[in-house]
Amino acid sequence: MKNELFQPTLPSIQNKTLDKEFIKDVIKPRKGTTTLAFIFKEGIIVCVDSRATSGPYIASQTVNKVIEVNKHLLGTMAGGAADCFYWEKLMGNYAKEHELKYNKRISVCAASKFLSDNLFYYKGYGLSVGSMICGYDLTGPAIYYVNDDGLRVKGDLFSVGSGSTIAYGVLTTHYKFDMSFEEACDLGKRAIYHAAHRDAYSGGSVNLYFMNYDGWTKIGSYDVQALYEEFNKL
Repeated sequence: MKNELFQPTLPSIQNKTLDKEFIKDVIKPRKGTTTLAFIFKEGIIVCVDSRATSGPYIASQTVNKVIEVNKHLLGTMAGGAADCFYWEKLMGNYAKEHELKYNKRISVCAASKFLSDNLFYYKGYGLSVGSMICGYDLTGPAIYYVNDDGLRVKGDLFSVGSGSTIAYGVLTTHYKFDMSFEEACDLGKRAIYHAAHRDAYSGGSVNLYFMNYDGWTKIGSYDVQALYEEFNKL
């Protein structure tokens, strides 16, 4: 028997673009991480820390919390690492199947809908997922927040994780759509740095990605201690 990917029909709220205040209220803080993504005039910035914790214990300082789904899609990890990795890789398989079947890249909307549908189906099973699905398609740049309840929200700026409230303070103060590439990269690094500096469950390195229509590029990985010395010289 052929295995079919489950795609239930979700309530209409899943597809709505909601205002930023609602987004802040509805996104549950996820333990032990800080991730962010935002759209600006030249593309999308995705920035994350690299610390993994198990209760009070720091399990790793070198986790890459950006899942490289394909050349045009990135996902972030907040919550349970295994849950995020498994379901976003499954989404990647679906995206590849779509590309082979229709000879075109999947839209960010469709990819995130597939993820939210499957998470909604397993709601109440103890999954822990708070991810941002970021990418470019024929309609332009898009970012969707998806969590383990199956909630799916589209927006221009998100931060998810235990340090997200600190990151939001930096982002909402300095974010402008018409920023230059250098300003956008600096804002992403600063927001994650300040979150890592104040949140005990965030830290390690800052991993920075840039996306445009041609795909994503990893700009670099920056040690939080080095950023502390850099920013405090200014």
